[in-house]
Amino acid sequence: MVDRRQFITTALGLCATAFSGLPAPAATMTYDEAVSTSRAPLQAAPRDRELVRFATLAANSHNTQPWIFTARGNEIAIAPDFARRCPTVDPDDHHLFVSLGCAAENLILAASILGWRAHPTIDGDRIVIALEEAPPATSALADAIPVRQSTRAVFDGRTVAPDILRQLENACREPDVTAILMTERTAISNVTNYVIEGNSAQMRDKAFMRELVSWLRFNETDALATMDGLFSGASGNPTLPAWLARPLLTFVLTESGENKKYREELDSSAGVVVLAADRSDTSHWISVGRACQRFGLQATALGLKYSFVNQPVEVAALRPQFATSLGLGDRRPDIVMRFGTGPTLPKSLRRPPELVMPR
Repeated sequence: MVDRRQFITTALGLCATAFSGLPAPAATMTYDEAVSTSRAPLQAAPRDRELVRFATLAANSHNTQPWIFTARGNEIAIAPDFARRCPTVDPDDHHLFVSLGCAAENLILAASILGWRAHPTIDGDRIVIALEEAPPATSALADAIPVRQSTRAVFDGRTVAPDILRQLENACREPDVTAILMTERTAISNVTNYVIEGNSAQMRDKAFMRELVSWLRFNETDALATMDGLFSGASGNPTLPAWLARPLLTFVLTESGENKKYREELDSSAGVVVLAADRSDTSHWISVGRACQRFGLQATALGLKYSFVNQPVEVAALRPQFATSLGLGDRRPDIVMRFGTGPTLPKSLRRPPELVMPR
């Protein structure tokens, strides 16, 4: 989240606190080893643990990982972990339930690899996934699960071929969910203006900034201690000791600096996609999450990068204007993503299954 050109890069050794439940104590693992452990190839056993591990690799807001999994027989349920909600940026838990939908899509795809057909249903706030034996089925989307990441970096500006755009659009197909895919520079510029207006509003909101900073992880040690949050290296920024980084935030995390960064990121993107459900409720937000995750996996499978630019849908006062500009009428725009060709950055961490599968 911080402009790398304004930071002084500082070398930092790893000294993580032990974290119960990890395959090896966190204190003995480097950041890269922790990433490799969470993103290791899918194994057939233990089935439920492996499916949950792949589910947790899904996109989620602020990398809060707001989910709890329970397994019984041939059924796995995903429930919200409201202790990990972000009440300022996500007051109605919209992003939280989108995140659960993303996790469900990963689990469904992973199950197919192991020879299980998944049947998801919505039960109140939970997603209940019944598993039925079936022939194993591989797919490019399933293969992309451990590779996918949200890449907050400037892309190279290259356009994307029409057949690639069709595959991206098809990946978003979900009942009651509309995907608006834009590649024209005028349309992208319009989205950029809303992103910048939304970012300015958020950065002037002290409560938003406090919430954001609480999820920032300034170095590998901090990230390993919690296995969640927004690690600076994953955003393409240098790592610093927290005692140094926090006082510097006032100087480097500025409205003008962030707006400049977002304009550069969108100007360098091949396109933007907006997802909008027909209705605004829990089940439809979960559906948006499934479409959102498939888009990210399809982009990854095609060698593309993507990231979220959700400011226009997060600022409530701005959201109706953004919807009107897209021709959505009264429908709520749910998710905004940019895509293109760009660099690979360090991947974010995930908590191990033992910490999201309470006994």
